[in-house]
Amino acid sequence: MSTYKEAGVDKHEGYKTVSRIKAGVAETHNENVLNEIGSFGAFYALQGYKNPVLVSGTDGVGTKLRIALDVEKYDTVGIDCFAMCANDILCHGAKPLFFLDYLACGKLDSEVAAEIIGGIIQACKETGCALIGGETAEMPGMYQVGDYDVAGFCVGAVERENIIDGKKIQEGDVVIALPSSGFHSNGFSLVRKVFTDYKEEFNGKPIYETLLTPTRLYQNSIMHLIEQVEVKGIAHITGGGIIENVPRILPKNTSAHIKLSSMRVPEIMSELQKRAGIEEREMYGTFNMGVGMVVVVSAENQEAALKTLQEKGEDAWVIGHITTGNQDITLQ
Repeated sequence: MSTYKEAGVDKHEGYKTVSRIKAGVAETHNENVLNEIGSFGAFYALQGYKNPVLVSGTDGVGTKLRIALDVEKYDTVGIDCFAMCANDILCHGAKPLFFLDYLACGKLDSEVAAEIIGGIIQACKETGCALIGGETAEMPGMYQVGDYDVAGFCVGAVERENIIDGKKIQEGDVVIALPSSGFHSNGFSLVRKVFTDYKEEFNGKPIYETLLTPTRLYQNSIMHLIEQVEVKGIAHITGGGIIENVPRILPKNTSAHIKLSSMRVPEIMSELQKRAGIEEREMYGTFNMGVGMVVVVSAENQEAALKTLQEKGEDAWVIGHITTGNQDITLQ
């Protein structure tokens, strides 16, 4: 007689995973979470809003996960998963409220799964977001043994009157950059093609440590800024780099002019460009080039915005301004 375990799915390893993460998940909950993990659905009571609009986002870690699997370092990719989703909805002024994860693998190892989800828990606790549910899928025949994939789903809320959508952006506004922590979670198919030895030394440590630096969480800085200064637009610099993401927030008849001389390109990105001979525009259309988030404010609010961000420890700086144009971007 055949069993599910003989088919490649070990239910008891799944139970172990839940046991390992249950206490950490509970630490992310607040009074708005009405049940514990294990129910068919998760309940979250929306409180404290007059006219709320829910804003949702989903994303994954991409092939950055391949590096983590190859070097068996799993504690940062959960942070990446959360950050990629939460930073996106933050662009519209939405505070992340709750998060759900999806973890798929060929053969479940509860220790590995708990370490990956532990990163999500850490990010949730840092931002006051509740991890209220998720799915762990053991899928032999779909994934190789030792392979994992992780994705997330984030839901936040913003008062309808406070939605940030870029419509107020106009000529003369300034573009302010918040620094990234490295590649974040984009462009890794190219990164892995160039840096093939993850244990080679880079700046005194194995290069995989630099490559696996987790995506920054911008919630605390951005929410503080929104409370103090009128923010007209926010762009999360993800896949497609500055070239593709900044135009997403521009209204018709405007363009963003970015000064290349103002950019602070991380050394690891310069090294990648040098080794592979990548053209400059390809770099700016693939990687964040040291800018994890962009905010647009009026020129008169420039100094107040920079000061407010500095209060949260952000080394923010001006990288450009808004001109008339066709919803595009110029790099000079």
